[in-house]
Amino acid sequence: MAAHLTSDNLNAPPMIDPFGRRVSYLRVSVTDRCDFRCVYCMSEHMTFLPKKDLLTLEELDRVCSAFVRKGVRKLRITGGEPLVRKNVMWLFKALGRHLEDGNLDELTLTTNGSLLHRLSGDLYACGVRRINVSIDTLSPTKFKAITRWGDLETVMNGLAAAERAGLKIKINAVALKGVNDEEIDDLIRFAHGRGADLTLIETMPMGDIEGDRTDQYLPLSAVRADLMDRWTLKDIPYNSGGPARYVEVAETGGRLGFITPMTHNFCESCNRVRLTCTGMLYMCLGQDDDADLRAALRASSSDEVLERAIDAAILRKPKGHDFVIDRETKAPAVARHMSVTGG
Repeated sequence: MAAHLTSDNLNAPPMIDPFGRRVSYLRVSVTDRCDFRCVYCMSEHMTFLPKKDLLTLEELDRVCSAFVRKGVRKLRITGGEPLVRKNVMWLFKALGRHLEDGNLDELTLTTNGSLLHRLSGDLYACGVRRINVSIDTLSPTKFKAITRWGDLETVMNGLAAAERAGLKIKINAVALKGVNDEEIDDLIRFAHGRGADLTLIETMPMGDIEGDRTDQYLPLSAVRADLMDRWTLKDIPYNSGGPARYVEVAETGGRLGFITPMTHNFCESCNRVRLTCTGMLYMCLGQDDDADLRAALRASSSDEVLERAIDAAILRKPKGHDFVIDRETKAPAVARHMSVTGG
């Protein structure tokens, strides 16, 4: 178990990157494995990392706790699908102590919803109060086609279980041309009808997916323009801590977010870094520069080496990403899969 946070180590200076942005949000992938094979995320025939390459749950707790000591106020657990990691609830319980101590504002996760019917109550007991659930379509047939292995009814049962447990839900949907572009209205009604926010996401050029992303890509600027023919969208200053820009839909009273790494990057206010399940820290989702925190973790039982490595990495955080879909070669902008970096 990582060292207990004290008033002394909480007075450490905040992590400020070279562009004056305060880093207060850590996204942590606990596994690259997933029980779905979403067409925009990974190949159907994935080769996953050997388990020996992954950080142990104790190491994940130790590095997350180091970031909390250094000023991170929000932790998001991701994957792959984070809930397929064996004994992952131990990690949630361990990290929950930072919520109890007041040293962390939020512990949350992004999930495909496949295991929420079993684990929602446990998540709430660990201090999780808000989750993101990925649902790209309300059609069972399309859902199977997009996820390859997923079952929409199981996810819907998981949503109901999460609501019963008291978890606040945000629905994430990747906008896919020719797939769900005719369903955006239905997704708005579905999410807002159950008191959930909806966030639309542009597909990102990461990793080989055995397909052509130029066929999938749907600019959200066009989606928003289309929605404005039927809905009244009002820009609002709401910020969930991530990159989404929100509007209020007057007809429903609900919030609709847009994450637009391709048409309008969100780098100027970026407060995030990402830790992979192997201990590599990416200071930017759309860049390949990383820092090996696993080596620092295992170099010493003291956290001094780890914290120096974190400090050095933050000083290399770039101004922004370089996402672009290469229409000549169809190659991804970043070779690693989203499931490795953390969705």
